[in-house]
Amino acid sequence: MSEVALLGGIYSNHLALEAALADIARRGIQGIHCLGDLGGFGPHPDRVFGLLREAGVRCIQGNYDFSVGNGLDDCGCGYTDPRDNHYAQISYDYTFARTSPANREWLAALPSAARFQLGAHRVLLCHGSPRRINEFLWESGTPDALLERFLREQDADVLAFTHTGIKWKRELPGGKLAVNVGVLGRPENDGTARVWYTILRGGSGPEAEFVPVSYDHETLAREMEAESLPPEFISTIREGWWTTCLEVMPSLERARGRF
Repeated sequence: MSEVALLGGIYSNHLALEAALADIARRGIQGIHCLGDLGGFGPHPDRVFGLLREAGVRCIQGNYDFSVGNGLDDCGCGYTDPRDNHYAQISYDYTFARTSPANREWLAALPSAARFQLGAHRVLLCHGSPRRINEFLWESGTPDALLERFLREQDADVLAFTHTGIKWKRELPGGKLAVNVGVLGRPENDGTARVWYTILRGGSGPEAEFVPVSYDHETLAREMEAESLPPEFISTIREGWWTTCLEVMPSLERARGRF
C-alpha cells in the first residue's frame, strides 16, 4: 500500500462524506481511515455509519465517539469558554439523542488510536494527540519539539491527527511528518463551503496532500434548519465562517476568520 485517505471529523455531514468517498473511489485509493468525531454539529448522525461501513473505512474514536458511546454528559471537546461550551452541549445532546443504541455500542468499541505501515514509514493515527483525545494541536501554537517528542515516544515516522478543524502539516527532521488532516464536517473558517480530507503517501519520504471537497451544502443547511439546529451552525455551513468554537483558537488562526 503506497497511499491512504485520511478523514477528519465527519460531524454528521453525510453529504460531504458521500462526496469524499466518491472522490477517493475515483482515485483508486483502497485504504481509508477516519480519525474520529463521526457525530456532532450536523443533522441525522446515524446516516454516516452505513456510508463508512459500506466503504470499509477504518475508524478510531474521537472525543464525541467516546462520549456518545459511553453515555457521558457532554462531548468532552476540551473547551473552556462558556459560550463555546453552550453550543457544544446543544450539539452533543442532539447527537446523543439521535444516535441509535447499536451505533452507540459500535462507537464505544472503537480503538483510541491506530498504527500501520505505509511503505517504509510507521504511521500513528490519533484524534487530538497521542497523550489526550481532546488536545488541540494548532499550527501556530505547536512547537516542533513537542511533535518530535510524540513521534519519538510513539516510535512513529508519521503522526496524523485532527480535532482542531483546520488542516496543516509540518516536515520534521529525519524525514518525519506531522499532519492535521482537517475535517469533512464543516468548512475551515475560510469563507468557502468546501471541506477537506488528506491523502497520505509513502515513497521515499511521507507526503500529505490536502484535497478539497465540494458537496451539496445547501441541502445540508436545509436539513439542519428542519432539525432546529442553531442558526450559528447553519451560517457556518452556508458561508464558510465559524461563529462558534472560536475562543479556543490561537490569535493567528482566529485573525483569518470573520469573527
